[in-house]
Amino acid sequence: MFEGFERTEIKTSGARIHLRRGGEGPPLLLLHGNPQTHVMWHKIADRLAERFHVVATDLRGYGDSEKPRGLPDHSNYSFRAMAQDQLEVMAALGYRDFLAAGHDRGARTLHRLCLDHPERVRKAALLDILPSHHVWTHASKEWATKSWHWLFMIQPYDFPERMMASVPPEWFMERKIGKPGIGLAPFAKEAFAEYVRCFTPETIHGSCEDYRACAGVDFAMDDADVRAGRKVSCPVLVLYGAKSHTGTVFKPLEVWRAYADNVVGEGLDCGHYIPEERPEETLAWFLRFFGG
Repeated sequence: MFEGFERTEIKTSGARIHLRRGGEGPPLLLLHGNPQTHVMWHKIADRLAERFHVVATDLRGYGDSEKPRGLPDHSNYSFRAMAQDQLEVMAALGYRDFLAAGHDRGARTLHRLCLDHPERVRKAALLDILPSHHVWTHASKEWATKSWHWLFMIQPYDFPERMMASVPPEWFMERKIGKPGIGLAPFAKEAFAEYVRCFTPETIHGSCEDYRACAGVDFAMDDADVRAGRKVSCPVLVLYGAKSHTGTVFKPLEVWRAYADNVVGEGLDCGHYIPEERPEETLAWFLRFFGG
């Protein structure tokens, strides 16, 4: 995986960020989701690197990036804090503005980056998420049943941490990302092994802090933006899994058009983990949208 990519770390004002980068061309930042790492892009990263300078990072609290202890208000795991990490990483690599794609928590980080620093993101691809504000203000029995971890992981320290760390990481990971009828079929053995390796008590704490922030300080920021009428101004690509919780509970394109000015995209015949379940379609959309 990631043959020809350089592996390095960049210290930001808030955390040490681990990344792989490779290729030449316009800068393209790739951000992963929970409970994964940058490795989730491995099926398309090499081919993207033929046209772009690909930078695939681990979010703070995940993978091999630094995992600071959460603050009482969880603000050091807000999407604003995680977005600032990525902004500083790209600046350290010499880029004032760049293209970016995110999945799951990485997409939420990118959403906040687009709102806080609209001049820095040329185009943004958001994979299988709805705006966090919309999710929290449109919760339902169907959503809660399919997205149980949102409610579990925000419980006070260290209840969810102890529960999640009390079982073998392979067991938890298989049940978290495996789906009925297909199990772990979309995931390469090497990638799954990386997700398991990185699922440490420190990562569990970081990810819980991420979810706690989403329900607290992040929601306050999002609510202020909505009340002020602030939207994402750059072009946005929205891809979602037609079989995922996003695609089965909500109408993603319709929702996103209330939060962003210029939205294109579609639902793909897959679940939540789009780049691993439908890599060819994801790659084709990225090449069209980013114009590499």
